[in-house]
Formats: sequence, structure tokens, C-alpha cells
Amino acid sequence: MKNHPMSAARHVPLFALIGVLLAWTSATASAALIPSPPQVEASGYILMDAASGRILVEHNAHEPLPPASLTKIMTDYIVARELDNNNLSLDEEVTISVNAWRMGGSKMFVREGTRVRVEDLLRGLIIQSGNDATVALAEHIAGGEDAFAEMMNQQASRLGLKNSYFVNATGWPDERQVTSAYDMAVLTHALIRDFPDNYLMYREKSFTYNNITQQNRNLLLWRDPSVDGVKTGHTDAAGYCLVASAERDGMRLISVVMGTSSEQARARESQKLLNYGFRFFENYRAYEAGETLTDARVWMGRQAQVALGLDNALVMTIPRGSHDQLSAEMTLNKDITAPISQGQQLGTVTISLDGEAVLQQPLVALTAVEQAGLFKRIWHSLVRFFSNLF
Repeated sequence: MKNHPMSAARHVPLFALIGVLLAWTSATASAALIPSPPQVEASGYILMDAASGRILVEHNAHEPLPPASLTKIMTDYIVARELDNNNLSLDEEVTISVNAWRMGGSKMFVREGTRVRVEDLLRGLIIQSGNDATVALAEHIAGGEDAFAEMMNQQASRLGLKNSYFVNATGWPDERQVTSAYDMAVLTHALIRDFPDNYLMYREKSFTYNNITQQNRNLLLWRDPSVDGVKTGHTDAAGYCLVASAERDGMRLISVVMGTSSEQARARESQKLLNYGFRFFENYRAYEAGETLTDARVWMGRQAQVALGLDNALVMTIPRGSHDQLSAEMTLNKDITAPISQGQQLGTVTISLDGEAVLQQPLVALTAVEQAGLFKRIWHSLVRFFSNLF
């Protein structure tokens, strides 16, 4: 790899950098063979690893499409955020409006004028996909569904959802309301990461309210024990949609299929994606957050060196059996000079797989380094001048 003229590069095997010996395959063994991704019958779809964010399979993943009830994932995210910020409680009671009661489509069957706990409405939203429960929560939080839609779009912007726009909380048909398979995967990842207790509801197979029991529409909850969510959706314009997530041996995948032809099709196509990802890929935790990867010389500092590492753990999704093809290259800034703040970027680490760069992360100072006194700074200036000269 050609290095920047202003940086000093070090090429070190990944195994040496992490300080542990990996289990090597036998000399005669070969890396796993990766077939082409499965053919998926959907308008748009994606398969994402939750830990690394790597996209394993995609087609029309950024195409704005009607979201149907996948919209309710964003509604739930905002409800969960309000709960986490103590602006709402699970035991809080919500008065059901005429507007919520009159909602068509899938329903929790709440009655106008009754008071229903937030926790029950959440299960009505998540498990039963109740439009009435969803509108009741939106009105309770924002005062009206239009105002709640503004909150949804603000949150979409914060999460970097570039192809999503919301005008209602339910996914009720409106040509202005769109999202993409990629955006839904990012949103779902954020929900699982930020609100794990809330996410536990998505694995529940049924919910009973007012003596009416309804089953979760996610058929994969019955077919695949590793699946623990997420959300179905259907309208004439959107077709049959499903965001699914599964965890096997510590690896979590998120699949999104939009615009399939039936309930069975959305479950079948989602299962294809999940099985492909788990069969042919694995996660590899390369470095821990705060782990010292190298030390860099510091000019003008009270300390002569500063430890460099990563702000966050580095997790990679790689083809199974390809550990021995990984290598790392560290590129350090030239003439690192104090003062240095903790977390300041002072270089990069580039991970390559079989000689091809696949990931790059900033190398940051793990500790702060204060500026040295006047006489030491003068001495360092002289030393650096003559070292650069010769």
C-alpha cells in the first residue's frame, strides 16, 4: 500500500498486533468457498451484520419504497427513547381518542375514552401491529400524529436515514411516506443497540388484550429459533415486507425484504438471506477499545511517547476460514507534537484481507500528553531540526 508522503507507515501482521496466536488451519486446508448470494424475490432487500455494519447482500437497498407497517419500528424507537429519558413510563395511562379508535387496518381493539397503559399499547404496536395503539401513543407523546411525524423525521436525520420520510406513525398509505431497505436495517440496528429491553418484546409470539388474542405476524418466530424479531408490513403499494433479525453463536444479522408477493414469500426470502449470512460469514473481534496497538514518539511533551489505539472495539465480518489472510498496516502522523488530548487522531490502522484493504479506523491517543517546559521544547526543536536536515 502506498503511504502518504507525510506519514510513517508500519506493516505488521494482525496477529502480532493483537498479541495472541490465532488457530491456524492445516497447511492443506483452503479458505471457505463463498457462493453467489441467493436470488431474492423482492423489490429491495439487504442483509447486514449488526456488530460490524458490513453489508453482506443488497439489491435496490437505497431505493425509496413504501414502508407499510415497517414504519412502526421508528414509532417504537421514539417511544423507547421517551421511556429512556424518563419522559414516559410503562405504567402511564393513555386516553384513547376517537381518531385512534377509528383507525382502520390491523388493530389492538382499544375503545374510545378508555385508559390503556403504555406497556400494553407498546405490545399492541409491536406484536399486533395495531394502528389504533400506534396512533394513541403518537398523540400522547406529541399531541398529534402530525407533530409526532416531525419527531420521526428528526430522528431519521440523527440516525443518518437518507431515503426515509414519514408523514404518519403507522405506515398508513401515503405516497409521500417512503423508506429504504438500508434505512430500515440501520434503524433496526439502532433500536437493538440503544434499547435492548424494549427489543425483547419483538420475540413475543402473541398478545392478549380485552380477551382478544392475536399472534405476531412474523412467521420466522415459529420457524427459526434464532430469530427474535422484528416487524412485518403490508399494503397494496408496499407489497409484503419483513425486517428480521437473528442471533447465532454471538453473531447477529439483520435482513430486510420489501415488496414481496405474500406472507409466505416474505418469510421465505428473509430466511434465505439469514441462512446465507450465517453459513458463509463470521465475526472476528480484532481489537478491543482502549487496547494499546503501538506507541508513538512525541515532540515537545512531558512524556516521550503516547500509546495509540482505537476508541471502539473493531469487529469485522469476514468469510469463514479466512483468518490467516488478515493483515494490518498502521500509518502514523509525522512529527507528533504535544500538547495532545486523549482521543486525538494521530494515525490510521488499515485492515486487509488477502492483500485487499477492507476496513480503516483512526488511531487515537489513549492518554493526554501535556506540553513540556520551555527548555525541553527548545531542545526538541533543535533535535528535530537537525534530524530533518540530515
